[in-house]
Parts: sequence; structure tokens; C-alpha cells
Amino acid sequence: MDRWAPGSGKTTVAKRRARRHGLRLYGADTQTWAHRDRALAASNAAAHRWESLTPAERWECSTPAELVAMSLHRERGQMVVDDLGALPDSPLVVAEGSTLPAWAVSCGIAERSHAVWLIPTKEFQRAQLAARATPAGHARLYLLLGEVIAREAEEHRAPTLVVDGSSGIADTADAIERLFADALATGPLAHTLDERRALLRETNEMIAAQVRGYHARPWAHGDPEGVVRDFVCECGDRACEADVRLSMGELTAGPALARGHDQP
Repeated sequence: MDRWAPGSGKTTVAKRRARRHGLRLYGADTQTWAHRDRALAASNAAAHRWESLTPAERWECSTPAELVAMSLHRERGQMVVDDLGALPDSPLVVAEGSTLPAWAVSCGIAERSHAVWLIPTKEFQRAQLAARATPAGHARLYLLLGEVIAREAEEHRAPTLVVDGSSGIADTADAIERLFADALATGPLAHTLDERRALLRETNEMIAAQVRGYHARPWAHGDPEGVVRDFVCECGDRACEADVRLSMGELTAGPALARGHDQP
């Protein structure tokens, strides 16, 4: 279980470890709309309020407390745990996302030796959000969540790794790999080419589900099949770190392959 504050490089690092070792990747962000639908079905007041507001009201007029509440940060923690519990036992899962709950460590659901919380310094997080041209309202929420996540990690004594930008993504990925060396040695991992390719396809289909989930909202506009996103190359080579920029329609026609990365 990898818990990451927004703007800490979480997704890139998790993808690299999953692809190299044949792990199943669970990205909590890809479940955003499925989780919101579950909260709405449970009559969660904050979820209903978020849906009822205009973008300006959500991002520009909400107080910090309202922003955090409407993010469903705490509610989604249990949903993430439920999702992970429903996954197959093999191969190992690398789970990443800001909504993975620190209490999963303190209550024994997640082993401390199998978990790490990446905590970015405020300066690094601001720089990352600025580099991505993150809208001001979203950036405000992500900075708030960074503070909440750091407090939760401390409260539940979760293992942490501070990210300040002095090391690159490759160094951070290597540090995490060293932390999880025993788990990776024990497995189970996906070993065959077909198994690895199936996991990569699963990762891409989760990204696609996130896009379609957004476009299913009553206030969303446009055709999801024309939306372009970065997907992981499905060639299955352990050394491959390439992403492929495709429309949703192109992904459906699949497989997603970087130039020169053939798949029979």
C-alpha cells in the first residue's frame, strides 16, 4: 500500500514498480466517480452538495473545511479498503492514491513493512502543481489534503518518505523498491508475458473507466470516446516505461502500444 499526497509523483512511481515487477496497479483516482456514486447512494450530504454546486461555487467560494469535506477524503478511505479486499490474491497489488487511509496501518489491515506514505514538502508540492498548470481551486484542495495526509500518517505511525525534489523520480522509485524488497522477493508476481499484458490492459481500462465516469455526470459535456489520455504501453516488456497518448476510441480498438513496441 503506497499512500501519496497530491503532487508527490505518486502515480509515476507506482506505475514503474508495477510494470517492472508484474504487479497489479490500483489507482484510487481511477475510482473517483464510482466512489462518488456510492456516496450519493448512501445519501452523503457532502457528496450531494458537491454535485449541486457550479464549478465556481465548488472551487472558488467554498471554505477550506468545505473543500476537504466535499472531496470525500475520509469516506473514500473505507471504499478503497473495500476495493482492495475484492481484488484477486495474485499477483501483489501496488495501491496508490491520496485516499488510502492511514488507519489501515494502525489497525493491521496493511502491514507496515508493505506500506509507505510519500509526504512532499510544501515547496515541492507547490512547484509540482504549478508545473502541471493545476487550476487554483484544485491546487488549494491538494495543498489542504497534503496537510491532512501528513497529520494522519503521523497519528497512525505510518511509514513515511519525505519528497523535496532533491531526488528524481528514478531515485524515489528505487528507494521505495528497497523498502519493499522482501515483499517483492516473496510475491506472488505476474511472470509470463500474457499475465503482464493483461495487467497493463487492466490498468488502462481503469483509466478509461475514470473518463467515462466523469462524462456520465449530469453536468458533464462532450463525447468521452474523443477524450485523449496517456495510457501505459501494453507490450509487456519489464523494462518498458513508455506511455501512449490515445483517444478513448483508439484504446478500445487496442492494444495500446508505443511506436516500435510490437505485440503479436
